[in-house]
Amino acid sequence: MDYFLFQQINSLAGHWAYLDALGIFFAKYSGYVLILALLLFSARNYKKYWPMAIRAFSAAIVSRFVVAEIIRFFWPKLRPFVENQANLIISQSPTEPSFPSGHATFYFALSAAVYFYNKKLGIIFFAASVLMGLARIFAGVHWPSDILAGALIGILSGWLAVIIFKNR
Repeated sequence: MDYFLFQQINSLAGHWAYLDALGIFFAKYSGYVLILALLLFSARNYKKYWPMAIRAFSAAIVSRFVVAEIIRFFWPKLRPFVENQANLIISQSPTEPSFPSGHATFYFALSAAVYFYNKKLGIIFFAASVLMGLARIFAGVHWPSDILAGALIGILSGWLAVIIFKNR
């Protein structure tokens, strides 16, 4: 199923310049837009939203740089372009494990923490995170299971951060 879904999504890459440009934007750059948006939103009402930003970034950092790295250490899964024919439209190290997606763990944790404080903004963040995940499959650097696992880890991390910080 993983291979089938990967082929269906990745086979669209390399045919239309506008779709490739959109895929590259979401796969590589949309995360910076989310971070900037969160910082600007927090600066707008510092006292109200800065704690949300701290919790969101804490969840994202732990999710990506602790949980994902521990899993990658014990299960170093190869990227799809290493073991299969893929339309690779962004550069990625072939030696870096793909499971779980670091982008998905980070940005879904950020989205989940934001969602628990501001539902509308959280939905926008989740939508951008989903598009980022799909774009990373489209770009040929992740399997769908990498994105799904990263999303689940990220959402759980965001939820736990909100619970842990709520008592402080």
